[in-house]
Amino acid sequence: MTEILDAQRRHWQDTFIRNPDMFGSLPSYPAGIAAEMFNKEGKKLILELGGGQGRDTIFFAKSGLHVTVLDYSESAVGTIADTAERLGLAGYITALQHDVRVALPFADESMDGCYSHMLYCMALTTSELEFVSREVRRVLRPNGLHVYTVRHMKDPHFGKGLHRGEDMYECGGFIVHFFSREKVERLAEGFEIASVDEFEEGELPRKLFLVTLRKK
Repeated sequence: MTEILDAQRRHWQDTFIRNPDMFGSLPSYPAGIAAEMFNKEGKKLILELGGGQGRDTIFFAKSGLHVTVLDYSESAVGTIADTAERLGLAGYITALQHDVRVALPFADESMDGCYSHMLYCMALTTSELEFVSREVRRVLRPNGLHVYTVRHMKDPHFGKGLHRGEDMYECGGFIVHFFSREKVERLAEGFEIASVDEFEEGELPRKLFLVTLRKK
């Protein structure tokens, strides 16, 4: 099972190389919500997990936020850095290659907010997700916001394709970890759950939770 989950890194890397504009250039819906919340509360130092090709990263920087973005795809990190340089946003964006299954390379209470769009529904086990959540809480300052999205069990792909353990299913070569509200609550230890909203994205459409947590 570990080999299957680890192979997703190579699959995403190859996918980004073949299709450098896979998700388009426009920011996602949750990025707009998150940027508004961060700016309203004066939270300017933001950590983004799983930035992909950087559409939300660039939007955050244009919104005046300073973003440190992590992704385990070397090509994705390179694309973000190149785009930031080309747009004159290099002073607002730091792009690093990192596997979130390893401790985050930041000091305790060094970030104002954390954001991720579908990183939590990648090929990560529940125990790995608990580790990620603890690390996010560690690096957030008191009252810091943690905003993330995940596909949930009403999604059309839930239960389809190859079962890869727990609530993970592989469709079209991509493994997705689907969430229940109970799992959202389980991963919120040490946080206050500010909101759990539902939204849709894409042509399928994908059905997602938009989760907003506040560090206690």
